[in-house]
Amino acid sequence: MINFNGNIVAQNDNVLTQNRAFLYGDGVFETLKIINNKILFLEDHYFRLMASMRVVRMEIPMNFTMEYFEEQVLSLVQQKGISASARARITVFRNDGGLYLPQTNEISFLIHATALDATLYALNTDSYEVDLYKDFYVTKQLLSSIKTTNKMINVTGSIFAHENGLENCILLNDAKNVVEVLQGNLFMVTGKKLITPPVSEGCLNGVMRKQILALAKKVTDIEVSEEIISPFDLQKADELFLTNVITGIQSISKYRKKEFTSNLAHLLVQKLNESISEN
Repeated sequence: MINFNGNIVAQNDNVLTQNRAFLYGDGVFETLKIINNKILFLEDHYFRLMASMRVVRMEIPMNFTMEYFEEQVLSLVQQKGISASARARITVFRNDGGLYLPQTNEISFLIHATALDATLYALNTDSYEVDLYKDFYVTKQLLSSIKTTNKMINVTGSIFAHENGLENCILLNDAKNVVEVLQGNLFMVTGKKLITPPVSEGCLNGVMRKQILALAKKVTDIEVSEEIISPFDLQKADELFLTNVITGIQSISKYRKKEFTSNLAHLLVQKLNESISEN
């Protein structure tokens, strides 16, 4: 028996009782965008998920191929009738048993999906103000670069942003350098240079981050660089934007008293949509 919200019920009535992702954050996940019954950037998502599972010592089933991964996601969005444009999340967690030390490294997975309104990416140019979140810091380590189910910094940072009338917050690492934003990677434009923090600084190894770096390198008059960004650099920038697979690119209009343009962001959204259409 367990006590759930003041009621004594059978343990089997609550699937979370032994779930390791719930108890210990012992899980990893991928958030996917589906357009016209196709998972965008399928290979990148699949191989990042496999790499994440290896990092945390999960046992990858022999049948967990990229084709199986794709089939499981698409079968759900097709069943729900939302395969034209959808957001899906697959969470992989170690099976029940043990305390900190698991009894097994075998895994289970859960996929859920919701419909999206738009298919192609569009740049939202509404006011989008950000500031630093300094209550907690991201550590410069491999675990910070993968998507685990322990996202307490992102949760508390989101509450801070909401309470202070901000659309997002910028996270810092333990060296007080800029890492990313709450929901994605951060890019900074200064003159003719596009900069994003390297993964070694503790930022997520983002799938959209990879796409934007590749697309930006095809813009002839832009130098692309992965290098350390300090909070002081942000106020000298011409443009700031964030990236993730669901939004694509979101321009940041204001950081403290500094306001920014969105010229390169507009161009990269156009190139992103062109690359999707070609594929």
